[in-house]
Amino acid sequence: MRNRRFFEVVIGLILIFFLIWLVSITDFIFMPLFKLVGAVAFPIIGAGILYYLTKPLMRFFERFRIHRIVAILMVFIIILLLAFLFVIYIWPIVRDQTTNLVKGIPAMVKVVEDFISYWEANYTSIPDQVLQAIDDFTDNIPARMEDIINYLFTFVGGLIGQVISIIAGIVLIPFFLFFMLKDGEKLLPFITKFFKPKKAANLRSLLLKINQVLTAFIQGQLLVSFCVGVLLLIGYSIIRLDYALALALFGMVTNVIPYLGPFLAVTPALIVGAFQDPLNIFWVSIIMIVAQQIESNLISPNVMGQVLHMHPLTIITVILAAGSIAGFLGILFAVPFYAVVRTIIIHFYETYVDSKKNREDALF
Repeated sequence: MRNRRFFEVVIGLILIFFLIWLVSITDFIFMPLFKLVGAVAFPIIGAGILYYLTKPLMRFFERFRIHRIVAILMVFIIILLLAFLFVIYIWPIVRDQTTNLVKGIPAMVKVVEDFISYWEANYTSIPDQVLQAIDDFTDNIPARMEDIINYLFTFVGGLIGQVISIIAGIVLIPFFLFFMLKDGEKLLPFITKFFKPKKAANLRSLLLKINQVLTAFIQGQLLVSFCVGVLLLIGYSIIRLDYALALALFGMVTNVIPYLGPFLAVTPALIVGAFQDPLNIFWVSIIMIVAQQIESNLISPNVMGQVLHMHPLTIITVILAAGSIAGFLGILFAVPFYAVVRTIIIHFYETYVDSKKNREDALF
């Protein structure tokens, strides 16, 4: 029996790889399907994130026996109200601070050039190779800035073609979200009704585990990022760091990326702080360390719990691998994708172990 199961698994893997190979050599057939999936992926993912964020609110309304449609409309009103408050009170400040920061970049570059020139003039003991490297770097700054500007223009030109699809996706997000909130609970019974009772129960257990993982990650990670952003804003405001709100908002957004996010968040704050006052390097580092300690020891354990069960080294490896394959989107979705795949594999393994005792418990 054990050898039979082993050969069944091997044959199954061979068939899967063979199917992947067939898809790769007949991509001209599946390309329209892939483009269709890519076109609806953005609104579905956006609506899915909002769905998991608004589920607790829907449950709150349902406790008072509010009709589902009315509860959904109330959720939409709250989302619009939050967006309105952000646009009216927060966005103008962030926009002005970001504009001033961009305008100040040439002055920062000039300070660096003057410092290098002063260093060259007063420290003659520096090896000639180092001086030559500094001269080459200084001479290349204008060319590098020009290359960066040209790249930005090229990027913006290519981005214009994506703007229409992004706008269309944003327009579709409310429609997807409405039907997810309205009929989301009907999906599980619809899928399981095609299976026998025991297999349906097994599949229901798997889907509930996936739902639990996604809920823990999306709700937890976004709430943790919000708390870190608030802590950074408080710290930056205390030391009177320039562009505090814009830098704190940047830190909140980048903190969505587990483990690597804090390093991305602190980099611009350190640069701005160094030019404002060299002592700010110390204070910004202290603020980030305190915020991360509060997040890792108090917020994350209580918000995300132990649902994901993922080692930090595993998360870093997955993020780096996904970034090299799919860029920023890969970094953004690597952890939840890995968590879902890991949950599926563990569930199938547990099902396989249970099926040794009773084959009727197997999923397939």
